[in-house]
Amino acid sequence: MKSWRAISVSAATLACIASVALLWPRAASTQPSAAQSQQSSSTQVPNIEEYNPKSTLVVPEHKIQRAKFPFIDIHSHHWNPTPEHVDQLVKEMDSINLQVLVNLSGGTGEELRKTVATMKGRYPTRFVVFANPSYNDIDTPGYGQRAAERLAADVRNGAQGLKIFKNFGMDVKYANGERVHADDPIFDPLFEKCAELKLPVLIHIAEPSAFFDPWDKDNERWEELKEFPQRARPPSKYPPFETLMTERNHLFAKHPKVNFIAAHLAFHGNDLQRLGKLFDTLPNMYVDIAAVLAELGRQPYSAHDFLVKYQDRVLMGKDIYEVNEYKWYFRALETRDEYFEYYRRRHAFWRIYGFEVPDEVLKKIYYKNALKLVPGIDAKAFPN
Repeated sequence: MKSWRAISVSAATLACIASVALLWPRAASTQPSAAQSQQSSSTQVPNIEEYNPKSTLVVPEHKIQRAKFPFIDIHSHHWNPTPEHVDQLVKEMDSINLQVLVNLSGGTGEELRKTVATMKGRYPTRFVVFANPSYNDIDTPGYGQRAAERLAADVRNGAQGLKIFKNFGMDVKYANGERVHADDPIFDPLFEKCAELKLPVLIHIAEPSAFFDPWDKDNERWEELKEFPQRARPPSKYPPFETLMTERNHLFAKHPKVNFIAAHLAFHGNDLQRLGKLFDTLPNMYVDIAAVLAELGRQPYSAHDFLVKYQDRVLMGKDIYEVNEYKWYFRALETRDEYFEYYRRRHAFWRIYGFEVPDEVLKKIYYKNALKLVPGIDAKAFPN
């Protein structure tokens, strides 16, 4: 009996020692090593604004610095330019083969006259200036006729077109607070004057459709709205996107003798089939590609086919002037480069692709379509 008890104690002692031995590595492992700590800190989850992965893709690249053909930028803004600014502009334009720049921000009256003198007075063949309507007297009877007369005076002072800004249809209101619709008959005399003078109208109506959608995790322009929350168009303050599209299309249809250039691919860059149907319906409608290169670049096959099919209806434009950003347009239009970064992340968190168009299509986008629409541009500066 004594011997059995001794054996039992010894067995219990061994079991205890074994259990301690088994538990010891586990206890030790709860203290992370330096390598584990470094790995943990380097694998923290970034938020959506921080996440910016670098591509490891290795494919041919063609970083074009200068356009293949001289081009016309139909969509640029230069408010009250100084002679020094204009001189610098021409130097930069020469460096990228930008032959003619259209300043859409000419204003009206004396402001227009001064802008024309500063830009065209110094470089008569390098600049075009568009006038802008004033709405200050919109509540006074006879507004439409006065607006038409102001435009005619601006043309006599050098304006070569009319630019209508984005407040048209959204923010312009009568004194009683009622929104002035984009197809309001009050503007008919103004557009009839454009038809009479054969002036193009570059018009910005609405905003990207995503700005009218809920600002949530499903909105692909979330990052831009985070940076510029004032760009959101909630239904409590603005008409729906489709309402504005209906008014715009009605405006174009009821003035068939006016050539309308809808800015920014008419905000249908995400639905080129819809834009094509509009072209088929409205022969007086054109578009520019200003600030919507990312829309075309994410669908290179569709973009290529669309531009070939509607090559007579699309014009080159940039919007925010920055000489170093034009090269993304050249690369997209002139090459088949794959999966490269776009220059302004808030417009697109995706990469874009080149959709290389044939030279004859490229010439039309770069300058031929603008020469057809805008009076007074010297065509001798461009290839036949």
